[in-house]
Amino acid sequence: MRRRYSLRLYLAGAVAARSGDEMSGPALMLAGFAVAGSAVEASLLLAGITVSAAVGGPVLGVLLDRAGRPGRLLAGALVLYAAGLGMILVGLGWLPFGVTMLIAVVTGLLGPALSGGWTAQLPRLALGDRLPRANALDAMTFSGASLAGPALAGGVAEAWGASSAVVVSAALIALALPAASMLPTRPGRARGTRTTSLISDLAAGTRVIVGKAALARATLSSVVSCVAQGMLTACIPLLGERVLGGAGRGAVLLSCAAVSALAANAVLARFPRAVAPDTIIWASALVQAAASALAAVGSPFVLAVAVLVAGIGEGPQLAALFAIRHREAPDHLRGQIFTTGASLKITGFALGAAVAGLVVTWSLPGALTLAASVAVLAALAFFAVPSAPADSSAGRHDLA
Repeated sequence: MRRRYSLRLYLAGAVAARSGDEMSGPALMLAGFAVAGSAVEASLLLAGITVSAAVGGPVLGVLLDRAGRPGRLLAGALVLYAAGLGMILVGLGWLPFGVTMLIAVVTGLLGPALSGGWTAQLPRLALGDRLPRANALDAMTFSGASLAGPALAGGVAEAWGASSAVVVSAALIALALPAASMLPTRPGRARGTRTTSLISDLAAGTRVIVGKAALARATLSSVVSCVAQGMLTACIPLLGERVLGGAGRGAVLLSCAAVSALAANAVLARFPRAVAPDTIIWASALVQAAASALAAVGSPFVLAVAVLVAGIGEGPQLAALFAIRHREAPDHLRGQIFTTGASLKITGFALGAAVAGLVVTWSLPGALTLAASVAVLAALAFFAVPSAPADSSAGRHDLA
C-alpha cells in the first residue's frame, strides 16, 4: 500500500479538501446574506460551523486512531461534511433559521477531519527522512487553500450566485474522497486490539498533550498565536477601508499573507533541517507580533509589508507545529492529538476575532496593539511550560 500511495495523491487530496473548507465559510456567509438578507444571520452561520470543532475534534481523533482503515473513516467524514453544506444551503430557503443553524453546528463537528485528521495520516506514507519535506509541503496546502478558497467563493458567487459557491465548495471536498479512502492502512498489529473506552482514550490523549513538555509548549504557543491571528483578521476590513480606501480591499491583504506563507514554507520544504521546529514556534510568534505592530502605522506601503510579514510568521509556525506533533505523538494517539490541536486553534482564532471585533469599534490601533501583545505572549507562553528532563534536548531536534 505504501508503494502505491504517492505523496502527490495525498497533497492533491489535501488541497482539494482544504480549499473547499476555506471556501465554505465565505460561501455560507454570502449565501446566508443573499437568502436571508441579514448580515447577522450570515455571520451566525459561519460561527455555527466553526464553534463545534472544539467538541468534534477530539472524538474524531480517537475514532481515527481506533480505525484499522482510517482513510475510509476520513472519507466518510468528508462525505458528511459536504452533505452538511448542501443541507445548510437547502435549509436557508425552506427551514426555520434555528434548524439551519443546528445543521451548521452538527456539520462543524467534522471540520477537524479536513485539517488535523488528514495530517495525522502523513507518517504512514512519508517514512524516515522523507517526513520533514512532506510535512512542510503539507503545511503549504493550508496556505494555498487559504489563498484559493475565499477567492473562489467570491468569484463563483459573482458569476453564478452565492448558492453556487456553496455547491462548488462541497464539490471540492468531494473531490478529495479518492485520496482519502486510499490512505494506507494501519499495521496489522494495530488493528482490532483496542479494548479501552472512548473516555479512556480521550483522557490518554489529553495526558500526552499536557504531559509532554515539548508538545505542551508548542500547543499552548500556537493556540495563543491563533488568538492573535484572529484579532488581526478582524481588523482587516477596517484597515482596508481606512488605509486602502475600501473595506473590500482587505481581502487582498489576506491573499498577500497567504502568498508569503506559501513562499516561506516552500523555503522550509527546500531546507527542512535548517532551524529546529521548537525554535520556529516561538520565533514565528514574535514575527507575527511585529506584523500587527507594523499594521498599526497606517501607511499603505507599511501595511502591505505587515501582511507579508504576518504570512512569513504563520506559515513556518504551522509546519513546525506539525513536525513537533509528529515527533512527540504516540502512533496510537496521533489522530486525536492532531484533531484536538486543530480544534483548540480554531477556538482560539474565533475568540481572538470576537475580542478584536469589540475593541476595534473603540480603536483600530488599540486592537492591533492588543494583537501584537498577544503574539508576544504566545512567544513567552512557549517558555512558560517547564522542560522535562527528557525534553532537554528538544531544541536540538530537526524537523523529523
